[in-house]
Parts: sequence; C-alpha cells; structure tokens
Amino acid sequence: MPTSSLILFNKPYGVQSQFRDDSNNDHATLSQYFTDKSLRVAGRLDATSEGLLILTDDGRVNKAITHPPKANAGRKQGKTYLVQVEGIPTADQLNQLKRGVTLKDGKTLPAEVKHVSEDELPMALWQRHPPIRERKSVPDSWLMLTIYEGKNRQVRRMTAHVGLPCLRLIRWSVAGFELGDIAVGEFVRIHLTSEHYQQLGISY
Repeated sequence: MPTSSLILFNKPYGVQSQFRDDSNNDHATLSQYFTDKSLRVAGRLDATSEGLLILTDDGRVNKAITHPPKANAGRKQGKTYLVQVEGIPTADQLNQLKRGVTLKDGKTLPAEVKHVSEDELPMALWQRHPPIRERKSVPDSWLMLTIYEGKNRQVRRMTAHVGLPCLRLIRWSVAGFELGDIAVGEFVRIHLTSEHYQQLGISY
C-alpha cells in the first residue's frame, strides 16, 4: 500500500477549521495557511479553540481518526486538551468529569482529567490574541482532559456543567499524534509508517 502523509497544524485562535468562509464573522480560514485543496480536516476544532488540527488528503486516514475502525475496537483513540478554567477544581468536580456528566445531548463517556500547574503543562504557552478575560477576584487553573468521543463543544460544556467555565482551550493530542513544539500558525508534515497505520487501525 502506498504511504500517505498528514499535517499537524497548530491552529491559532480565531481560525475556522475549514477552507471556505461561509460565516458572517471576522474569523480567518485555513485557506490563509494552505493552498492544497485536496486536504481535509480530520476532526474539527472551534474557531475560538487553539492547538492541534490534523489535515490529510487520504480518506482512509481521515476516517480512521474521526471514526475509528472496528480493527481499533477496545483501543483508546483519545483527544487531550489543555483547559484553562475559572476557579480551582475540587475533588468532587474532577470526579464528575471522570465519571461523565449529563449534557443536553446525553451523558459523556468517562474521561481522564487532572489538575495541573502551568509549569506542568507539556508545552510552553504562547500569548493568545486576544488575551483571555481575567477577573482579579476569581483565580484560574489548568486541567489536562482526555475524552473519547466528539460531541459539539464538549469540553467547554463539560467544565461549565461542573461549575468551571472554560477560559482557554488548547488541543494537545489526537489519536496519539501530539502538538509538540510546533509554533502557533505553523505545521509539520508526517510521512506515515506501518506503525502509524497500526496505531490508526488501518491494514497496511
């Protein structure tokens, strides 16, 4: 089977996860960063969220990331987010997120979550434009949250549900691919190996 490649892009705040601008806002699109029209997004990221966005021109790879195949049954194809929230999480709030919370469109699957300091984040943060809103009277904190499904705006709704409004959301990893030290607005291309295909549950 011929090998394919995928792109790991550090999507800036305010950029839509699409090439065509069909909205009535001032958000930029991916066409300002990529000219290859064959690329497709494998797992969207809200315009107001930042971090790892995967693009590929291989339909098999796209499907394996967005809809893990039966060959991957039982394997965890999680998405990990760095979430800056308003407030300091309690043990009860963290346990609610771990067990799953009931949203309007159903209960979320159990998640992995831990409260971390900014120094414990897996990467150095960049300055966001515009900066987050801050209230001097209310502290903020960081969570590392891994989910195994993709409900609309799920992470923001989960943290809000337990009383921790989201201030900033950065996706760190998807299906085992990590953002690493890719600068905001930059990307790297990965040529997939047999190990990558196995990781994605694709027959090689």
